[in-house]
Amino acid sequence: MRTQAPSSIEMLERLVAFDTTSRNSNLELIQSIQGYLDEFGVKSTLVPNAEGTKANLFTSIGPETEGGIVLSGHTDVVPVDGQPWDSDPWTLTPKADGNLYARGTCDMKGFIAAALSHVPAFQRAKLKVPMHFAFSYDEEIGCLGAPALAEKLVGAVPRPRAVIVGEPTMMGVVNAQNYGGGIVATFTGFEAHSSMTHLGVSAVHFAGDFIHWLNELQEELAQRKRTDIDTVPGHTTINVGIVTGGTAGNILARECTLNWGYRTLPGDDPWEVQRRAEAYIAELLLPRMKAKHPAADITLKRRSFVPGLLPQENEEAAKLALEWTGGNRTYAVPYATEAGIFRSHGIPTVICGPGDISQAHQPNEFVARSQMDACDTFLGKLTRWAETR
Repeated sequence: MRTQAPSSIEMLERLVAFDTTSRNSNLELIQSIQGYLDEFGVKSTLVPNAEGTKANLFTSIGPETEGGIVLSGHTDVVPVDGQPWDSDPWTLTPKADGNLYARGTCDMKGFIAAALSHVPAFQRAKLKVPMHFAFSYDEEIGCLGAPALAEKLVGAVPRPRAVIVGEPTMMGVVNAQNYGGGIVATFTGFEAHSSMTHLGVSAVHFAGDFIHWLNELQEELAQRKRTDIDTVPGHTTINVGIVTGGTAGNILARECTLNWGYRTLPGDDPWEVQRRAEAYIAELLLPRMKAKHPAADITLKRRSFVPGLLPQENEEAAKLALEWTGGNRTYAVPYATEAGIFRSHGIPTVICGPGDISQAHQPNEFVARSQMDACDTFLGKLTRWAETR
């Protein structure tokens, strides 16, 4: 049985070599992690998706008691397509500036690497409470894997005391996050020659009207900026990320699809944007389309929903994380993470991990070596705390 683990940076080098862009399977990476854990005699459980092409993983080290700590992270990354990288995005590249470059270093394989490198330390320690690992798939496209992972974990282990989601926070403790909603809008028109616009209806044109309406709604919501929470920006945001439609420049488009979403501040109504979009379509936009042709239609399909995180629900986890980081305050963030999903199961949850979120999804993504060191120190303090419960 293996007794020594690679350093967190050596483990990071191993993890970033797997291209786990969300459109791909993450099974090779998950199986590599499972094999690594097996070398230390640590058995793990996989929670696959319906197709069996991807999987979550969870495991526990230490006594089977309540009060353990969950260390959680997602294994998928965003694409590098079209980005001007200065080095191979799938090879960890240390540079003289003290940073480690590769896709996923910051978001968020750095935290997973640090957690895995501490496996033998957790095993050597006389833990009074267990350490649980929970690694998911498809966080980047709507936190699709985490609901099944959280449900399986909560049903399989004694109740944990806190969850640490290791998204990049510069090792600050985040106890509040936005809700996140993802929606697909499909516009169905009626094809006609582009010189005969009176005979058909362009799905692209009406999708453009909807985008314009979303922009106006965004401007309205920006006027409701809150000062009681330190997110930037301090209001609900809306984004249309993907637009596809049409078949030729001289044909009225039969179909246009918008992949769009919104982020709502914790404590605000997470359904307002969707509710108002549905009302605008039903009362104004769709009647205008059908007046041009009865076959026209618009559908909204929810792609994802990520619960928000409220500070008052996570005080216990925040207190512990501040003890391990040495920090003296908590933060709120405008993005959504899997933290809200774990919190929906009643477990106090915070976000705390190495790296700067401003590096996430960028070309030449990096995590500072000093941040990996800080995460190692955090996990060392966590280990000592778990020995004294």
